[in-house]
Amino acid sequence: MSMWWKRRQPAERSMNCVQVARVLQAYLDAETDEVTARRVAAHTEDCRRCGLEVETYRKIKKALTRGTEPDADAVERLRGFAEGLLGPGTDGEGTEQTPGA
Repeated sequence: MSMWWKRRQPAERSMNCVQVARVLQAYLDAETDEVTARRVAAHTEDCRRCGLEVETYRKIKKALTRGTEPDADAVERLRGFAEGLLGPGTDGEGTEQTPGA
């Protein structure tokens, strides 16, 4: 009897946009493990929105390493992306805010 399922590599779970956002900076700085890096890369190849954010981060990082000012539109787009992931009713740290508090 063959035990083919024991020889298969474990399936890597796909990531969603929020999960990618949480590890994106570490991924771009090559500080994630190999599995996470593959998962982030796969997601950003398939997700136009996250793929654009990776491109934006890389442009900003490149501008900073050159000592030039990053493109203001890219910074604003990145800020909007981060705020969109937090969702309405959060304080920028992911903590829910009570209206009128």
